[in-house]
Amino acid sequence: MKIHLVPAAAGLALLAGVGVATADQVIITPEQQTVVREYVERHPLASISLLGVELNVGSTLPETVELHEVPDVEYRYVVVDDRTVLVDPGTRRIVQVID
Repeated sequence: MKIHLVPAAAGLALLAGVGVATADQVIITPEQQTVVREYVERHPLASISLLGVELNVGSTLPETVELHEVPDVEYRYVVVDDRTVLVDPGTRRIVQVID
């Protein structure tokens, strides 16, 4: 009986994790993307390199990275490896990478 419960519990944990990941998904509207692109073009930043940090949605940026504000957008931005990265300032997690 115990043998059957372990895979079932693992399956439930996996399903619960998928639900959490979906709930954390951030949607950036096309209007917000336009605002960010235009702002970044008018206020260019020097690109930085971050060793050991993958530019993926959900990755966390170190506290040493300075985040910059975009008016009318709740997220901050930084340019990493010549790519604009939108970051949640509260968690420092990447919410979108804009090429």
